[in-house]
Amino acid sequence: MMAIAKCRFSGQPLHKIFVDLGMSPLANAYLTAEQLNNAEKFYPLHAYISEDTLLVQLEQFETPDYIFSDYAYFSSYSVSWLKHAKYYTDMMLEKFSFNPDHQVIEIASNDGYLLQYFLEKGIPVLGIEPAANIAKVAEDKGIPSINKFFGVETAKELVIQGKLADLLIGNNVLAHVPDLNDFVAGMKLILKPNGILTMEFPHILQLIQHNQFDTIYHEHFSYFSFLAIEKIFAAHNLQLFDVEELPTHGGSLRIYAKHDYADHPITSERVSDLKAKEISAGLHRIETYITFGQKVKETKHKLLNFILMAKAEGKSIAGYGAPAKGNTLLNYCGIGKDFIDYTVDCNPYKQGLFLPGTHIAIFDPEKIRETKPDYVLILPWNLKEEIMEQMAFIGEWGGQFVVPIPEVQIYPCPTLDRLLIAS
Repeated sequence: MMAIAKCRFSGQPLHKIFVDLGMSPLANAYLTAEQLNNAEKFYPLHAYISEDTLLVQLEQFETPDYIFSDYAYFSSYSVSWLKHAKYYTDMMLEKFSFNPDHQVIEIASNDGYLLQYFLEKGIPVLGIEPAANIAKVAEDKGIPSINKFFGVETAKELVIQGKLADLLIGNNVLAHVPDLNDFVAGMKLILKPNGILTMEFPHILQLIQHNQFDTIYHEHFSYFSFLAIEKIFAAHNLQLFDVEELPTHGGSLRIYAKHDYADHPITSERVSDLKAKEISAGLHRIETYITFGQKVKETKHKLLNFILMAKAEGKSIAGYGAPAKGNTLLNYCGIGKDFIDYTVDCNPYKQGLFLPGTHIAIFDPEKIRETKPDYVLILPWNLKEEIMEQMAFIGEWGGQFVVPIPEVQIYPCPTLDRLLIAS
């Protein structure tokens, strides 16, 4: 008999399905040409909703070691993400007066995309990054990095070394953590008595309201509302004192936390405002979550209808990007290389590889100029403005952009729009 999944915060059994996306390979398990004829592992991609904590989560089928020790996501390949990181640095220095006497520690520091900006200001930094290949890139930039997974054990080692954080950062890491309680307990240990902790993660409210089901994949173990994350942090004696709603990754939250015994900073009105907003949207009720799956099926049908019509008219379709979310979308919808000729990506680490499950080839973006596809399907839809600007030249042959989420939309080339307005 199969074991029943349990909530990774409360330990209670999970019975309710949030959405069932069928069977899918690991979203970042890109393939070499030599691997194409080998058997691939597919896992159930079923998201559950915990009835007692209202935390949306997946079962764990592979260890973080297997998933993240050699990783294909480099933050520095997104121009807009670098701007976001620089703005955050400037804002934190202005807001909390961090200076060279303070220690900044980032968990899941990737290739140093963020810490480089603190380093430029002369502030001591330390990155904690589990992917060895990515940690090395950060080290080569002069950013001290520990190649480890974070939790209580790593936190205790840092405490012994006297490495405590005045500012502790974790961007888009919380979703990747299978043992939430161990992770948050570790953060509590390395945060100085008056330290500030900030974390960013995709907001489940945006996922539900904007139908962002493709952001569900095995590397993301949990999906958070503010109501849920506040409970988790409170259980570890950390208080959320501020929150911002961000446009990144289709809509994220940046939470600010401190030790619950710290008098400052005082709690912002934005905390109560967001809780009221989530309650108004029904995020405190199980019914809101269990009706999501029907909307997802409808989106799948619309995307397949568009592609089938385009192919019936003899149109060619290429992809832009090879993000994890794109692999969830393509595998769930059954869209393979018979529909999408190829995809392109700016990350040279992915070029020459193939998408998991669908086996669509990944090329340099110049491939689009060479083959002149009729449609370019933008898989990292959260970067659609940046991509449409970069690829505006597809207007030279009448090419158009297709964005699949929240539902299929066709965008004429921006260059053509400007020409029409000018005339």
